[in-house]
Amino acid sequence: MTTTSQEELFRFLEDRFACAQACTECARACATRAGLVDPDGTENQELVRRKGIMCAEVCDATCRVLSEENQADEATIRMQVEWCRQVCLESARTFDGHPGAEGTAEACRACARACTDFLATLN
Repeated sequence: MTTTSQEELFRFLEDRFACAQACTECARACATRAGLVDPDGTENQELVRRKGIMCAEVCDATCRVLSEENQADEATIRMQVEWCRQVCLESARTFDGHPGAEGTAEACRACARACTDFLATLN
Protein backbone atom coordinates (compact mmCIF):
# COMPACT_ATOMS: atom_id res chain seq x y z
CA MET A 1 0.00 0.00 0.00
CA THR A 2 1.46 3.33 -1.01
CA THR A 3 1.45 6.42 1.20
CA THR A 4 -1.19 8.04 -0.99
CA SER A 5 -3.50 5.05 -0.73
CA GLN A 6 -2.88 4.87 3.04
CA GLU A 7 -3.78 8.56 3.34
CA GLU A 8 -6.90 8.00 1.24
CA LEU A 9 -7.89 5.03 3.40
CA PHE A 10 -7.36 7.01 6.62
CA ARG A 11 -9.41 9.91 5.25
CA PHE A 12 -12.15 7.52 4.16
CA LEU A 13 -12.26 5.90 7.61
CA GLU A 14 -12.14 9.24 9.42
CA ASP A 15 -14.95 10.69 7.28
CA ARG A 16 -16.98 7.50 7.67
CA PHE A 17 -16.59 7.66 11.47
CA ALA A 18 -17.37 11.40 11.54
CA CYS A 19 -20.51 10.80 9.47
CA ALA A 20 -21.65 7.95 11.72
CA GLN A 21 -21.02 10.06 14.82
CA ALA A 22 -22.93 13.04 13.36
CA CYS A 23 -25.79 10.68 12.47
CA THR A 24 -25.91 9.42 16.05
CA GLU A 25 -25.94 12.95 17.46
CA CYS A 26 -28.63 14.04 15.00
CA ALA A 27 -30.78 10.98 15.74
CA ARG A 28 -30.58 11.73 19.46
CA ALA A 29 -31.46 15.42 18.97
CA CYS A 30 -34.35 14.64 16.63
CA ALA A 31 -35.79 11.93 18.88
CA THR A 32 -35.60 14.31 21.83
CA ARG A 33 -37.26 17.11 19.83
CA ALA A 34 -40.03 14.76 18.67
CA GLY A 35 -40.60 13.67 22.25
CA LEU A 36 -41.00 17.27 23.42
CA VAL A 37 -43.78 18.04 20.93
CA ASP A 38 -47.37 17.52 22.01
CA PRO A 39 -48.77 14.71 19.82
CA ASP A 40 -52.19 16.38 19.97
CA GLY A 41 -50.78 19.81 19.14
CA THR A 42 -51.17 22.02 16.13
CA GLU A 43 -50.55 20.92 12.56
CA ASN A 44 -47.12 22.59 12.69
CA GLN A 45 -46.25 20.73 15.90
CA GLU A 46 -47.34 17.46 14.30
CA LEU A 47 -45.08 18.19 11.31
CA VAL A 48 -42.13 18.85 13.64
CA ARG A 49 -42.86 15.63 15.54
CA ARG A 50 -43.10 13.55 12.34
CA LYS A 51 -39.92 15.11 10.86
CA GLY A 52 -38.10 14.47 14.11
CA ILE A 53 -39.11 10.82 14.17
CA MET A 54 -38.29 10.29 10.49
CA CYS A 55 -34.92 12.03 10.74
CA ALA A 56 -34.01 10.05 13.88
CA GLU A 57 -34.87 6.78 12.13
CA VAL A 58 -32.97 7.62 8.93
CA CYS A 59 -29.91 8.82 10.87
CA ASP A 60 -29.97 5.71 13.06
CA ALA A 61 -30.19 3.45 9.99
CA THR A 62 -27.37 5.37 8.31
CA CYS A 63 -25.16 5.01 11.37
CA ARG A 64 -25.79 1.25 11.34
CA VAL A 65 -24.89 1.00 7.64
CA LEU A 66 -21.69 2.98 8.22
CA SER A 67 -20.77 0.85 11.24
CA GLU A 68 -21.06 -2.45 9.40
CA GLU A 69 -17.61 -3.46 8.25
CA ASN A 70 -17.86 -4.39 4.55
CA GLN A 71 -21.47 -5.59 4.94
CA ALA A 72 -22.88 -3.10 2.42
CA ASP A 73 -21.55 -2.32 -1.03
CA GLU A 74 -20.54 1.19 -2.05
CA ALA A 75 -23.75 1.86 -3.98
CA THR A 76 -25.88 0.97 -0.95
CA ILE A 77 -23.75 3.13 1.33
CA ARG A 78 -23.87 6.04 -1.11
CA MET A 79 -27.66 5.78 -1.44
CA GLN A 80 -28.19 5.60 2.34
CA VAL A 81 -25.86 8.53 3.08
CA GLU A 82 -27.43 10.68 0.36
CA TRP A 83 -30.90 9.90 1.71
CA CYS A 84 -29.74 10.86 5.19
CA ARG A 85 -28.26 14.11 3.90
CA GLN A 86 -31.51 15.05 2.19
CA VAL A 87 -33.71 14.15 5.17
CA CYS A 88 -31.44 16.13 7.50
CA LEU A 89 -31.59 19.24 5.34
CA GLU A 90 -35.37 19.00 5.02
CA SER A 91 -35.73 18.44 8.77
CA ALA A 92 -33.47 21.38 9.57
CA ARG A 93 -35.70 23.66 7.48
CA THR A 94 -38.75 22.38 9.37
CA PHE A 95 -37.08 22.89 12.75
CA ASP A 96 -36.05 26.42 11.78
CA GLY A 97 -39.68 27.46 12.01
CA HIS A 98 -40.25 25.92 15.44
CA PRO A 99 -39.25 27.90 18.55
CA GLY A 100 -36.73 26.08 20.71
CA ALA A 101 -35.61 23.71 17.96
CA GLU A 102 -32.55 25.69 16.86
CA GLY A 103 -30.12 23.17 18.36
CA THR A 104 -31.87 20.30 16.61
CA ALA A 105 -31.76 22.17 13.31
CA GLU A 106 -28.02 22.69 13.76
CA ALA A 107 -27.50 18.98 14.57
CA CYS A 108 -29.32 18.16 11.33
CA ARG A 109 -27.13 20.57 9.35
CA ALA A 110 -23.96 19.17 10.97
CA CYS A 111 -25.06 15.68 9.97
CA ALA A 112 -25.79 16.83 6.41
CA ARG A 113 -22.30 18.38 6.21
CA ALA A 114 -20.71 15.17 7.51
CA CYS A 115 -22.69 13.17 4.94
CA THR A 116 -21.55 15.53 2.17
CA ASP A 117 -17.92 15.18 3.29
CA PHE A 118 -18.19 11.40 3.40
CA LEU A 119 -19.81 11.26 -0.05
CA ALA A 120 -16.85 13.26 -1.39
CA THR A 121 -14.48 10.49 -0.24
CA LEU A 122 -16.49 7.98 -2.26
CA ASN A 123 -15.90 9.84 -5.53
